Formats: sequence, C-alpha cells, structure tokens
Amino acid sequence: MRIVIQRVTEASVTIVKAGDETQAQSTDKKRSIGQGYCILLGVCEEDTKEDVEWLVRKVVGLRVFDDEKGIMNRSIMEVGGDCLVVSQFTLFASYKKGNRPSWLRAARHEISVPLYELFCRQLSEAIGRPVATGEFGAEMKVSLTNDGPVTICMDTKNKE
Repeated sequence: MRIVIQRVTEASVTIVKAGDETQAQSTDKKRSIGQGYCILLGVCEEDTKEDVEWLVRKVVGLRVFDDEKGIMNRSIMEVGGDCLVVSQFTLFASYKKGNRPSWLRAARHEISVPLYELFCRQLSEAIGRPVATGEFGAEMKVSLTNDGPVTICMDTKNKE
C-alpha cells in the first residue's frame, strides 16, 4: 500500500456524477474536514490486512503537528485532528516505458475495495471519530490547504 499524507488546515472531496458537471457543487456529495490529514491511498495486488494495520499505526503515531514551541512533535490524536481518505490507484503508476502511465500494479477492485474500507474503518477506530472518505472508483475533485506544507509518502513495501 502507498499513501500520500498531507497535513492540512482543511480538505474536501466532491464526487462528480458521470456526465453531469453541475453535480460537482452538490453539497450532499461533498465531504470535508478541518485540521488534520488528507490521505491519498493506493492498493497493489500484494497488499494484505497486515499492510493496513502497519499503515494505520504509522499514520496515528506520526508526529507532524506543532507543539507549543513550534516543533513538529504532536500526533493527530494529540491535536484532535480529522482525516479524509481518498482512494488513488494512480499512486501505482508505472512510467518507465513511454509517456502514458500504466497502472498494472494497482490492485483489482476485489482486492482494493476491501483493503481501502478496512483502512478507513481501522483509522476511524484508532482516532476515535469518523473518517471522511471519497467514493471508491468515482471521479472526484479534491481540494485542500496543505499546512506547512507537510507532505509525506509511505509505502508498506519500504518499512525500513
């Protein structure tokens, strides 16, 4: 699994209905958070439940929020932050041949959907509040204000 985690002051995702750009502004399809993390999550064929558990522990323990001295020393738990998780198969793009990326390493829906949902559920349990999500497989518009900016990439195949 791969994630791009961004510390944000605010973030939102709007689900776009196919062929209907006016729906992009529909408030019933928009999910938003305040201070916290906007997480883009990609799943590959080899990923397992253990990858989800490792990532959730890393996200919850990550200390990138400022303490009273302005030093990044606080976790999402300590600041009471929110999380927005958006599925992002393009994190597994292969760009070695030509100029058109290939996504052959991205997991099929029967693997990726359950692992994405498990990640969201376990993250929600770990932080003690609901996690905002996109809609798996939908076209989405993500908007955020990156705070810092702080952006960190994590890959469960590179744990060391």
